Amino acid sequence: MKLLHLSASPRGPRSESLALAGTFLEVIRDSRVEVEEYDLWDGTLPAFGPDAAAAKMAVFAGEEPRGAAAEAWNAAIATFRRFDAADSYLFSVPMWNAGIPYILKQFIDVVSQPGLVFGFDPATGYRGLLHGKRAAVVYTSAVYGPDRGPAFGADFQAPYLEDWLRWAGVDDIRTVHFRPNLATADAATARRVAHERARDLAKEFLQ
Repeated sequence: MKLLHLSASPRGPRSESLALAGTFLEVIRDSRVEVEEYDLWDGTLPAFGPDAAAAKMAVFAGEEPRGAAAEAWNAAIATFRRFDAADSYLFSVPMWNAGIPYILKQFIDVVSQPGLVFGFDPATGYRGLLHGKRAAVVYTSAVYGPDRGPAFGADFQAPYLEDWLRWAGVDDIRTVHFRPNLATADAATARRVAHERARDLAKEFLQ
């Protein structure tokens, strides 16, 4: 099994999501599973701007992208192939403004291309093409929590990412949540429980 870890946090050793991902990966690496790290902030993720958008619409129309559009399309395909080469995924995802970091949204926009992540039929709609894969997701948030009122935020983080994964064909999704209210509470107990969950989840992945 090859596992690709996609990190959406830019905080390095200060990141709670990366720390939990590290606990998960300790168990995975002990089993000799091949692990590839993909730091989405490392500068290699291509942009998805006018040229890439033109290429996507050309492909939708059954045409061949040309010039700058072709270059943008090739960059998107290369990113998708790196993603598709893995059998399973680990996403480490901090909450930003109730949602996901923009760099993860950029990754989703780059790889979500016709004939790669999805197919489309005018009569039946979309169908996901990422069959036989599974995903583990680490979610963190410093203020939002499901047991808190609306003044502490809302969750457009987990619903968005999991809807995208299912749309792409990944139905086996397992999660770790660490959502202490760091402004008012001691997070030590919640952190310990989250790391235990990360270890248990990694063991499930190996079964």
